[in-house]
Amino acid sequence: MESKLIIIRGNSGSGKTTTAKNLQSHLGRGTLLVSQDTVRREMLKVHDRDGNLSIDLIQQIAEYGKNNCEFVIVEGILYKPRYGEMLHNLIEFFNQKIYTYYFDLSFKETVKRHNSSPKKMEFGEESLCSWWKPNDYLGVDGEMILTDEMLQDDVLKLILNQLQK
Repeated sequence: MESKLIIIRGNSGSGKTTTAKNLQSHLGRGTLLVSQDTVRREMLKVHDRDGNLSIDLIQQIAEYGKNNCEFVIVEGILYKPRYGEMLHNLIEFFNQKIYTYYFDLSFKETVKRHNSSPKKMEFGEESLCSWWKPNDYLGVDGEMILTDEMLQDDVLKLILNQLQK
């Protein structure tokens, strides 16, 4: 099986999780979704610090998916200084069969999207601002930059079209 790795990154509230879940739903059974929040906050209950346990576990789960799933989606904020080495390891492990997306939204648009999501009650604009890290690109070949103008449906269509090539 030629498994494909899809990496979806960006600031909190930008729409990564919604996109990843919609993509998984569209791609169907056997599509592995590895969510940074699920692994870090729910499975391990660790803080997002350098060297936290979730970094290795995200990599191990995704590597498992390579031999067992047609599509592996890794999504999260995944700050490059903290998660970049692990992501580059995954890119190499998947033999360049990767699709990388970064939500490069304005802070204003991020707040707007966050306020329309179910997570709006979990944290607000002040938290979004304190976590904000713009232009956190991985800098890998083919990395697609997703902008304010692209709605969820546009992003989903873009990814699905690229997966068919």
